[in-house]
Amino acid sequence: MSTDSNPIRLTNGKFISLFLLFWFSLLFFSPLDLTALFDYALFSFLGMLGAIFANSTGAGGGVVFIPAFNELAFSEKQSVATSFAIQCFGMTAGALTWWFHYKQEKVDLKLWQGFKRIILICTLSAIAGIWLVYGNNWQSPNSLHHNFSWFSLLLGLFIVLTVYFVKPSRDHSCLTIFDAIALIAISLIGGVITAWLSVGVGELIAIYLILRRFDITMAVAVAVVVSAFTVWSAIWHHTIVSFQVYWQVVVFAGPGAVLGGIFAKTLVSYLSATKLKLFFAFWLLVIGVVGIK
Repeated sequence: MSTDSNPIRLTNGKFISLFLLFWFSLLFFSPLDLTALFDYALFSFLGMLGAIFANSTGAGGGVVFIPAFNELAFSEKQSVATSFAIQCFGMTAGALTWWFHYKQEKVDLKLWQGFKRIILICTLSAIAGIWLVYGNNWQSPNSLHHNFSWFSLLLGLFIVLTVYFVKPSRDHSCLTIFDAIALIAISLIGGVITAWLSVGVGELIAIYLILRRFDITMAVAVAVVVSAFTVWSAIWHHTIVSFQVYWQVVVFAGPGAVLGGIFAKTLVSYLSATKLKLFFAFWLLVIGVVGIK
């Protein structure tokens, strides 16, 4: 464990102050008038909320963004593209925060010895899955709203199962050949789902690692880092190939997501992991049930 008294962290007050100053400067010079600024300001809270959920549970921020965009009557392409853009902010901040946590406290810990290998395997497979969809123009079998509702419902049920029926073992830390093959398949499928819904790969990876009795904190950290790489690999399709991002929303929600991504790990340290997961599962179940009706 590192004994460095001044580790480089995004939670450093100087970094956050400079970040806020830069953000407010962008808003000041933006073409939006004062009324529009106030209208979009609430998206900052939405971005922060989505990033806190995403980076403290391993699930993508789209589980918060997509239902909100659906209520705002965004098109399916706008919803997915804007969700990806916001997650590029929040998941990156969360991934860096978890990475610094690993480098400072977990490098020599046996339970985290597969951390980097799992990230490499899952990231390459997830990116391959995303670009299989984009490269072959595979269309989602149903509407975004319908697919997302079912995905939320099933994910919520899985989280409840992991809380009550899966007890983490302090012995399982080695990445076996079976695990590697399973993670490749899961991440590939997760990449395909993520291309359609803007969420999926992080959730599936976290659930698998927890079910296989890996350390829960490591499972969340892996899911966050892989999700960060995944959304960055996808955003180019929604900007360069076909620009569908609702940029006015991203200007507010993106920086808010950065703050949420930074503070998510701190929140986890103060709240019971079980309570956090159950609250998140409840949110998903409500979204799923309401959306399916």
